[in-house]
Amino acid sequence: MEAVLAIAIGILTGSGVYLLLRPRTFQVIMGLTLISYAVNLFIFSMGRVKIDSEPVLIPGLTATLANTADPMPQALVLTAIVIGFAMTALFLVVLLASRGLSGTDHVDGEEKKEEAAE
Repeated sequence: MEAVLAIAIGILTGSGVYLLLRPRTFQVIMGLTLISYAVNLFIFSMGRVKIDSEPVLIPGLTATLANTADPMPQALVLTAIVIGFAMTALFLVVLLASRGLSGTDHVDGEEKKEEAAE
């Protein structure tokens, strides 16, 4: 299970960095989104992936991390998902406004000479 999470985090991070280096703003936004997903998985995995663990306290059972799941990483990831969704929506609005003002969706605001000739 840990290997699957590590591979998923690596693939999401690699794909996000690749998209961040692309010249179009939509690809940059998708890259930031993938990196935020990778960070969320990383934070979630730091809470120890434990199967068949109680999420809440049970009377008569001592409350240690060996007996229960750690709720802090889960709360952090849930908060990060909500904030990430709002930031992605804001970035998309800024992208549309920038494209409307400049007429292009390139990060530097200019199209390459080859693309402009076509």
